[in-house]
Amino acid sequence: MSQQEFWNTKFSKDEFFYGIHPNKFLASQEEYFDNHKKILCLGEGEGRNAIYFAKKGFNITAIDASDIGLEKLNKRAKEENLNIKTICIDLNFWEISEKYDVIMASYLHMFKDEREELFKKIEKSLNTGGYFIGEFFSTKQLEFNSGGPKDLDLLYTVEDFMGYFNLCEKNITEEIVILDEGIGHQGEACVIRVKIKKV
Repeated sequence: MSQQEFWNTKFSKDEFFYGIHPNKFLASQEEYFDNHKKILCLGEGEGRNAIYFAKKGFNITAIDASDIGLEKLNKRAKEENLNIKTICIDLNFWEISEKYDVIMASYLHMFKDEREELFKKIEKSLNTGGYFIGEFFSTKQLEFNSGGPKDLDLLYTVEDFMGYFNLCEKNITEEIVILDEGIGHQGEACVIRVKIKKV
């Protein structure tokens, strides 16, 4: 099954699988975005983070493999009179065409052997002084039933990020949090929180 088929299945219902509110960690980092107007949302799905930050006045581009997810994002954006650029592509085939002040992701499902190339692209795509902000499921999430993949190869460790982003300041932690994100993420979870600044 392709990434598009997998995510289209999740997003095919009328409801929003992960709700309509932004990821709490991403929203909590807004203070770092004050002078950073151009944001790229990776694996953005149905658009909850993109919509939130577009309402705040940021210039948003959202990438996802699911055309159904992005259609729901575009419909909401139109209803809210927001202009959000969407790109439907598997992140393995994403090619850098411009630079961003902030790149963000919440619970991005990338296999371990796919991450090196993606992380290199993220670092190259950041403007100097820009941030990569993300929340990812830890390998310890297998002990919890709050959502996320059951495949260890799709889960993350702190070390997965520490080995990359060598031109950046890195703040990477593993934490236990309570998720309340639609029907997809509910309850106690173990996550990796990433805040990386390109210097």
